Amino acid sequence: MIDRLGRAAATAALAMTALLTISTGSAGAAFGSLPPANPHLGPLGTATMHGDAESSDATPFAGPGTGRVDSDFRELAAACPTILQGADGMPQALCTKILGRSPKVFLLNPDNGQPLASLDLEKGSLLGGVYAYLDNRDRMVTVDGSGQLLRIGHRKEGLFWKVFVESRTDIAQAVTGHCGGGDCDAVSSVMPDFDGRVWFATDNAAAGFSDPATGAARSIVLGPGEKVANSISTAPEGVAIATTHALYLVDVDAAGNPRVVWRKPYDRGPARKPGQLSWGTGATPTFFGPGRGTEYLAITDNAVPKENLLVFDTATGNQVCSVPTVDGTENSPIGSGNSLFVASTYGYPYPAVPEGAGPSQPAEAKFTGGMVRVDVSGLGCHVVWTNDTKSAAVPRLSVADGKIYTIARRPTLPGNGSGVSDSYHHTVIDAVTGRVDHHELIGATPIHDTLQMVGTISPDRTLYQGTMTGLFRIAPR
Repeated sequence: MIDRLGRAAATAALAMTALLTISTGSAGAAFGSLPPANPHLGPLGTATMHGDAESSDATPFAGPGTGRVDSDFRELAAACPTILQGADGMPQALCTKILGRSPKVFLLNPDNGQPLASLDLEKGSLLGGVYAYLDNRDRMVTVDGSGQLLRIGHRKEGLFWKVFVESRTDIAQAVTGHCGGGDCDAVSSVMPDFDGRVWFATDNAAAGFSDPATGAARSIVLGPGEKVANSISTAPEGVAIATTHALYLVDVDAAGNPRVVWRKPYDRGPARKPGQLSWGTGATPTFFGPGRGTEYLAITDNAVPKENLLVFDTATGNQVCSVPTVDGTENSPIGSGNSLFVASTYGYPYPAVPEGAGPSQPAEAKFTGGMVRVDVSGLGCHVVWTNDTKSAAVPRLSVADGKIYTIARRPTLPGNGSGVSDSYHHTVIDAVTGRVDHHELIGATPIHDTLQMVGTISPDRTLYQGTMTGLFRIAPR
């Protein structure tokens, strides 16, 4: 208990320092607010793919700023969608190897992004090698193809670092019992609730938890024929799960079993759109709000021609507002205070889509790009600004410097001899105005494709960004 409280206090102090001290060159003023910190997670802003339990995609740390950057690319022969950092300052990446498509954990040197040690995990479903989190002991928590919940630690032994499985919890019955066992289903995402249970959702829309206090694992099926293709989010009010048909809030009943608090179907459109990886919402649910930071819950639907940003009252499930935003998106909205930011992925040229994703309608389209800011008030949803940024990553908002950080995909300048059609630019956007404050070329080949993956900002203003074959370490020059 003392250790947990001490680490929580240290994390809170670190976040407050980031908010109160903006480094020279960050070129911005504070914007928005952060959701409550989950005591069972690592540091706020760096413990989950989307930054926190609520999937706000906001961080307390100032980013690289609006000046020139040093951008170092690390080739890992693996796509790296999840890069996290614990209270010990050590970055950890959960990547999917190009050969064999099995997950691999890398421990990175915080000074240069080079791998210090690694660990291969058993192959499962595609999303099982994507979504993970760091707990309050800096351990990576995920489920591999064995159907076991893993807690993965790291330590230095002499001159060398080691990554190892510290503990395993068998949750196979809760994951596949509803469909006959074996490999009939697989975990797509994990996240702790505010009481310490480790919740999971499966590819076929089962939802449940493993209780560390008792060792019990229990689950329910949310909806027959539904799928889960994104991460889950937790808040003091419960666990938010978006399936390919509906948004759910779930929690635990008096008997200790998972239960659905409310379910809200949405317009899933006639088919998957180009630039999406599944037929349905592309969004991980986002808790946000100007008060306690979780009073609202947001996703995008899959309506035609424009997708709507949908905002619900977390307690009741009542729809607060709906507003058309972008042609299509595979990304979770940023949520901070009463503001939401949505980036279009419509037409994004993914090299492949998951098995079973189905054909898109239309079959192909140009990557349109564009970003929208929407504010929520008692009068509903109001579009504040739009811009034409072609974001090739899930954007991340720094509440410390008021900037949105992403990687933009642009046509390669003619005559550069690269022989490729697109290049990738570190891009900084002002959250208040939508103005692009800085863009800088960091890569111009397919290995630099950021594939709509999420960037993570560390306390020293370094941005880690996964790509198709490795990662960028982007730091102020």
